Amino acid sequence: MITLTNIAIQFGKRVLYKDVNIKFTNGNIYGVIGANGAGKSTLLRAISGELEPNKGTVELGPGERLSVLEQDHFKYDDYSVLDTVLMGHQPLWQNMKEREAIYSKPEMTEEDGNRAAELEEKFAEMDGWNAESDAAQMLQHVGVKDALHSKQMAELSNNEKVRVMLAKALFGNPDNLLLDEPTNDLDLDTVQWLEEYLSQVEQTVLVVSHDRHFLDAVSTQTVDIDFGKVSVFAGNYSFWYESSQLALRQAQNQRQKAEEKRKELEEFIRRFSANVAKSKQTTSRKKMLEKLNIEEITPSTRKYPGIIFQMDREPGNQILEVEGLKALDTDGTVLFDNVNFTIEKGQKTVFLSHNPKAMTALFEIINGNRKADAGTFKWGVTITTAYLPLDNTEFFKSDKNLVDWLMQYGPGNEVAMKGFLGRMLFKQEEVEKKVNVLSGGEKMRCMIARMQLQNANCLILDTPTNHLDLESIQAFNNNLIGFKGNILFASHDHEFIHTVADRIIELTPKGTIDKLMTYDDYIYDEAIKAQKAQLYS
Repeated sequence: MITLTNIAIQFGKRVLYKDVNIKFTNGNIYGVIGANGAGKSTLLRAISGELEPNKGTVELGPGERLSVLEQDHFKYDDYSVLDTVLMGHQPLWQNMKEREAIYSKPEMTEEDGNRAAELEEKFAEMDGWNAESDAAQMLQHVGVKDALHSKQMAELSNNEKVRVMLAKALFGNPDNLLLDEPTNDLDLDTVQWLEEYLSQVEQTVLVVSHDRHFLDAVSTQTVDIDFGKVSVFAGNYSFWYESSQLALRQAQNQRQKAEEKRKELEEFIRRFSANVAKSKQTTSRKKMLEKLNIEEITPSTRKYPGIIFQMDREPGNQILEVEGLKALDTDGTVLFDNVNFTIEKGQKTVFLSHNPKAMTALFEIINGNRKADAGTFKWGVTITTAYLPLDNTEFFKSDKNLVDWLMQYGPGNEVAMKGFLGRMLFKQEEVEKKVNVLSGGEKMRCMIARMQLQNANCLILDTPTNHLDLESIQAFNNNLIGFKGNILFASHDHEFIHTVADRIIELTPKGTIDKLMTYDDYIYDEAIKAQKAQLYS
């Protein structure tokens, strides 16, 4: 349990929130949402003690332990992978180190013996004898192979360190758990495991994430940071989003009578409650929705970018043919081989692989930026493409301002370019910024604006939700669902894939799996699981 009493946080004259009084209770998972800069991560830092609030107190339940998903991936470079995970349970780790120090003495005093006996008793109470095997099992769950467990953290890649830090946070069943973007750099299989794991915990968990499916799958309540306040609502992200959109529509239609508005809101809650029946956490969430006060549903202050892809030209029937394509990594590892497919008109195809480099290699090849190690590809003569690459660094090695930068990529004057940038939520004073100082999210919004100018009939998107906030992801997702042309994309966002893709092609070192089906059907199909095991072996 975590209790916040009269919490206030501000930086200089900017007040993030004040008078925050919330009790986060055991058995609930709170999805923390808010616009960029609203203070989501700041709230978690205040709870963890990393940041001291300007006012108020944070208290845990008596004797409870708090664990945090840390973001400093170099902090444990001097430790082994297994020891780093064990350090996630600090009382156990300190016990182990003190026991080790006593037993390493050439001669033990009577006092040492008595202390060792105390430590042994506590060690057994904390299930210390199984700690190393439990830590190793947790590492396996998050995708860290056995061969890495004894290595120093400094020897691991950043992606591997992310997984170790997640295992460290989860290890030892902490009473309270703070997770800031836990799905970053995880493959879809590991995210799925994490969803299953969290759906069964009885602790108090706060999660900040831009992954909507993940928030929906694990959250029992939503913590919304808006209007300079921190508010708790029943239900998950989808319920919050749909209800805030409904409230916004009602606010815009001021002539709607109060009784009509209430009936519409009540019907919405009934429909959502029925859908919740499919959730693993259905009981607690449904009870919360039934208790929800209609007046709690209000419009959000969030702004959603205007992402609208249009086609200058209707595509013909020949889109893309790929035959015998092969790609190797720089170390000779086979990324994919014997890849054959034909894209049909109107299809929206997601490409998957255990190795994310495989999708990037495919997209670079079909965009003419990389040579295939074998095979051919051919675009239809009517096809025009717009490509959103995974790495956009080269596009921003310039001291141009946003307007001049965007004018390189499409017809239109300065006023038109400012309009495009305005739709992507760049304020008037921001369009004069130099592009080489933009944040990752700002660069991604510029790249999306660039794509819109091209009016292509085939969009190629390599992990398009990277660096975007929830509002941008939602707007992007909504537009792609209605796009009439072809889409070829890769993504780690479950909801993005499930709602956009109607075809799935998985790239493996031994060929492809190619299915016309939804993503949810694909990941739970037992025959496909068996086929994947064979192709990746």
